Amino acid sequence: MNNHLYTTLYPEIAPYRQGSLPLDKLHTMYWEESGNPSGIPVVFLHGGPGAGATPAHRRLFDPAYYRIVIYDQRGAGRSTPLGEIRDNTTPHLINDLEVLRQHLAIERWLVFGGSWGSTLALAYGEAHPERCLGFILRGIFLCRTEEIDWFLYGLRNLFPEAWREFVAPLSATERNDILAAYYQRLIHPDPAIHIPAARTWSTYEGSCSTLLPNPATVSYFAGDTVALGLARMEAHYFSHHIFLPENSLLDNVHKLHSIPATIVQGRYDAVCPIISADDLHRAWPQAEYIIIDDAGHSVWEPGIQAALLKATDQFKTRSD
Repeated sequence: MNNHLYTTLYPEIAPYRQGSLPLDKLHTMYWEESGNPSGIPVVFLHGGPGAGATPAHRRLFDPAYYRIVIYDQRGAGRSTPLGEIRDNTTPHLINDLEVLRQHLAIERWLVFGGSWGSTLALAYGEAHPERCLGFILRGIFLCRTEEIDWFLYGLRNLFPEAWREFVAPLSATERNDILAAYYQRLIHPDPAIHIPAARTWSTYEGSCSTLLPNPATVSYFAGDTVALGLARMEAHYFSHHIFLPENSLLDNVHKLHSIPATIVQGRYDAVCPIISADDLHRAWPQAEYIIIDDAGHSVWEPGIQAALLKATDQFKTRSD
């Protein structure tokens, strides 16, 4: 890979090992490993919650150097049951990471997460700092009340067309509490009710995730597996304030001050506005903070992708 430009993802690779890990009587986790079996372990935390991981996420890491661990969080992607909200909380997800780490006999790993993945990375790190070699975080989301309100209402200031389509299925009264109205639809047992609601919610997020219009991103978000996992899980977690005390991620970030970290944030991230990354960096000044001035939210924004590739490359020297 070009050591200066970081314009290209690493080549496509297949997992050398994968499996299904029972978490409890209800949930089973999909996991995979690729890259170098003897390399530095890195765990990829996908967004959403509920979005699931994709093969492209392997390509953010040098396969000659890293032991790349990718998995789908409970209720998401290839983990089963898809969209299951029972026994699905942030403490569950933190414990799941520990179950996976122990299953793979990993002592410590680099934690990489974007959007909701950054939320979970912080929550996991604050619970188990001794297990973290470092952090690479993107599109910071702290899941505070004002951030959820921004997603549900504030985004109409930047994406009024997408917001109108988002609220179109709701009555005027329901629009006073968009989250509650969608949550009832998304947890409804009838697919004729929950699938259209999931597609509309997920398409809204995808439409607002890039600086410039990107039909491929919107199409990905509109797929049934991504839409159901992401929409139902987001509504579930947002409705319960991610099952953590308000502001707990910032209040406990001092536990991570001694651990190497890089924060990458798009200046024009509409889904997870930059104020959250700014707040995090002020609470964690030891972390490297990189603002991409020509990017929105998506990991595949060219400037964000390049900064993440550079961060994974530079971490090699931090971990030697």
